[in-house]
Amino acid sequence: MAMCEVERGTANVFADIGATDPETMQLKARLAAKLGEVIEARKLSQAEAAELAGVPQPELLGVLCGDLRGVTEARLQDCLARLLAEPGRA
Repeated sequence: MAMCEVERGTANVFADIGATDPETMQLKARLAAKLGEVIEARKLSQAEAAELAGVPQPELLGVLCGDLRGVTEARLQDCLARLLAEPGRA
Protein backbone atom coordinates (compact mmCIF):
# COMPACT_ATOMS: atom_id res chain seq x y z
CA MET A 1 0.00 0.00 0.00
CA ALA A 2 1.41 3.40 -1.02
CA MET A 3 1.68 6.08 1.63
CA CYS A 4 0.38 9.59 1.03
CA GLU A 5 2.02 12.70 2.30
CA VAL A 6 -0.41 14.83 4.27
CA GLU A 7 0.15 18.53 4.79
CA ARG A 8 -1.69 20.30 7.60
CA GLY A 9 -3.53 23.41 6.44
CA THR A 10 -4.11 26.68 8.19
CA ALA A 11 -7.40 28.03 9.51
CA ASN A 12 -7.89 29.82 6.18
CA VAL A 13 -8.41 27.56 3.17
CA PHE A 14 -8.07 30.58 0.86
CA ALA A 15 -4.54 31.18 2.15
CA ASP A 16 -3.77 27.48 1.75
CA ILE A 17 -4.69 27.53 -1.93
CA GLY A 18 -2.80 30.78 -2.58
CA ALA A 19 -5.83 32.99 -3.25
CA THR A 20 -5.38 36.72 -3.59
CA ASP A 21 -6.51 38.51 -0.40
CA PRO A 22 -7.40 35.36 1.55
CA GLU A 23 -8.63 37.25 4.63
CA THR A 24 -11.28 39.09 2.63
CA MET A 25 -12.31 35.90 0.83
CA GLN A 26 -12.71 34.07 4.14
CA LEU A 27 -14.81 36.90 5.56
CA LYS A 28 -17.00 36.96 2.45
CA ALA A 29 -17.48 33.18 2.68
CA ARG A 30 -18.50 33.49 6.33
CA LEU A 31 -20.97 36.26 5.50
CA ALA A 32 -22.45 34.16 2.68
CA ALA A 33 -22.82 31.20 5.04
CA LYS A 34 -24.54 33.42 7.60
CA LEU A 35 -26.93 34.66 4.89
CA GLY A 36 -27.86 31.05 4.17
CA GLU A 37 -28.41 30.34 7.87
CA VAL A 38 -30.69 33.37 8.29
CA ILE A 39 -32.69 32.52 5.17
CA GLU A 40 -33.17 28.97 6.41
CA ALA A 41 -34.03 30.04 9.97
CA ARG A 42 -36.63 32.51 8.69
CA LYS A 43 -37.93 29.90 6.23
CA LEU A 44 -37.70 32.35 3.34
CA SER A 45 -37.80 31.39 -0.30
CA GLN A 46 -34.90 32.67 -2.40
CA ALA A 47 -37.26 35.17 -4.02
CA GLU A 48 -38.45 36.46 -0.63
CA ALA A 49 -34.89 36.62 0.70
CA ALA A 50 -33.66 38.47 -2.39
CA GLU A 51 -36.44 41.03 -2.08
CA LEU A 52 -35.73 41.62 1.61
CA ALA A 53 -31.97 41.77 1.00
CA GLY A 54 -32.41 44.21 -1.87
CA VAL A 55 -30.58 42.14 -4.49
CA PRO A 56 -31.66 40.31 -7.64
CA GLN A 57 -32.52 36.66 -6.99
CA PRO A 58 -29.82 35.34 -9.39
CA GLU A 59 -27.17 37.32 -7.48
CA LEU A 60 -28.36 35.91 -4.15
CA LEU A 61 -28.35 32.38 -5.60
CA GLY A 62 -24.79 32.89 -6.81
CA VAL A 63 -23.65 34.05 -3.38
CA LEU A 64 -25.38 31.12 -1.68
CA CYS A 65 -23.64 28.77 -4.13
CA GLY A 66 -20.24 30.31 -3.33
CA ASP A 67 -19.79 32.64 -6.29
CA LEU A 68 -18.39 35.64 -4.44
CA ARG A 69 -16.60 37.24 -7.39
CA GLY A 70 -17.75 40.80 -7.92
CA VAL A 71 -19.65 40.91 -4.62
CA THR A 72 -18.13 43.23 -2.04
CA GLU A 73 -17.88 42.60 1.66
CA ALA A 74 -19.98 45.74 2.22
CA ARG A 75 -22.76 44.43 -0.05
CA LEU A 76 -22.85 41.12 1.82
CA GLN A 77 -22.97 42.93 5.16
CA ASP A 78 -25.82 45.13 3.89
CA CYS A 79 -27.79 42.09 2.70
CA LEU A 80 -27.29 40.38 6.04
CA ALA A 81 -28.37 43.48 7.97
CA ARG A 82 -31.54 43.73 5.86
CA LEU A 83 -32.36 40.06 6.46
CA LEU A 84 -31.76 40.41 10.19
CA ALA A 85 -33.96 43.50 10.46
CA GLU A 86 -37.30 43.16 12.19
CA PRO A 87 -39.99 41.98 9.75
CA GLY A 88 -41.65 44.99 8.17
CA ARG A 89 -38.64 47.22 8.81
CA ALA A 90 -36.31 45.87 6.11
